[in-house]
Amino acid sequence: MLQTIINAWKIADLRKKILFTALIILIFRIGAAIPVPFTNIAEGGILQGAAEGTFMSYLTMMTGDAFAYGTIFAMSITPYINASIIMQLLAVAIPPLERLSKEGEEGRKKIATITRFVTVGLGLMQSTAYYFYLRNQNYLMLDDSGAKFTGFFAVLQALVIILCLTAGTAFIMWLGEQINTKGIGNGISIILFAGIVSRIPAMVTSVASYMEAGGPYYVLSPFVGVMALLMIAFIVWMDNAERRIPVQYAKRVVGRKMYGGQSTHIPMKVNMSGVMPVIFASSILSLPPTIQMFVDVKEGSGWEKFFSIFQSTHPVYIVLYFVMIIFFAYFYAQIQYNPIEMANNIRKNSGAIPGIRPGKPTSDYIAKILSRLTLMGALLLSVVALFPTLFSQVATFFLKMAGYTQGLNISLGGTSIIIMVGVALETVKQLESQMMMRHYKGFLD
Repeated sequence: MLQTIINAWKIADLRKKILFTALIILIFRIGAAIPVPFTNIAEGGILQGAAEGTFMSYLTMMTGDAFAYGTIFAMSITPYINASIIMQLLAVAIPPLERLSKEGEEGRKKIATITRFVTVGLGLMQSTAYYFYLRNQNYLMLDDSGAKFTGFFAVLQALVIILCLTAGTAFIMWLGEQINTKGIGNGISIILFAGIVSRIPAMVTSVASYMEAGGPYYVLSPFVGVMALLMIAFIVWMDNAERRIPVQYAKRVVGRKMYGGQSTHIPMKVNMSGVMPVIFASSILSLPPTIQMFVDVKEGSGWEKFFSIFQSTHPVYIVLYFVMIIFFAYFYAQIQYNPIEMANNIRKNSGAIPGIRPGKPTSDYIAKILSRLTLMGALLLSVVALFPTLFSQVATFFLKMAGYTQGLNISLGGTSIIIMVGVALETVKQLESQMMMRHYKGFLD
């Protein structure tokens, strides 16, 4: 990976793309440090009263601390991800949107425009929810008498905060599109990657702090680091694993030349959906806690029990997370691969899968392999995403049984590692493909 980046840096065109991407990341990090007007969040952020492993700590990690300190990028890229999910689901359910998705470049541009409007709408809703949360938790500036603003100034305060947060969401979406057109990698993924990477020092400090407790923590803390390295190696292996479907092409004579008569294969990745199922599942499960910000939930009520389900350490949340990762893995596989179309293309080129008749038997065979690969990839992805959460819960249980009051919390490690490694691999592959285009041999060589 490092060698690929070094080689890319030597090419002037790619060097400009890398520098442009770095500039966008720098702008994102600067925006993530500028607080919204009329807020008064103390040092330590809004997580001072929230337990680790909750939705708040998760969203703080995904936004690179922007959410915890009420900055203009506090909503980060989450509204855009949710808008993309909504549009892809609606494209399957609503015929006009389905026709747009099949109209080529023009259709995709129209869907992208609709997605932008949906993103702004969701950003406005989430910003409003965030404002009410800040107000309920007394994180807003007070008047000279130490009371909350009322009347015109209260409305002005709400408008400024909500519009600043919504504008921040729209600006981040624009930054991501600029990376897509002028930079390297997927813009949205790069911004998400930058937010998570910025949290690495805090995560390392948190794990290292367990060493101060002594006893079994001397073993557990280094084990967490080793486990993270093993997870990275496993994700890289999973990303490169593929199933190759053999295809034999028949010989045919066209004029005086003979074509075909060769054996090849169709590569199908085990983890064909990449990190998207994890991102989409996390975004969907973030909606109930967002709704919770709008309402004042009474302690001990049924609503408090309902919203507590969506804490990342709750067993129901873990089950829902597991099921949704599998669902979105299948959803993405259906979008990327069409077994009937693949079977028709093989038959049009006088090819066949050995031992399988052309036509419907071929499409059924491809669909069967696709289903098995998707299930295997989704299960592997779920294991990586959920293993740190389960490990921390089991370790905390045994530590408390042994009389230690401090538990072990690394519940967010799996999700963050999957996203970081997945985005890094995708970006390096794009670099390699662009380098290959710039080093092809001419017909005079």
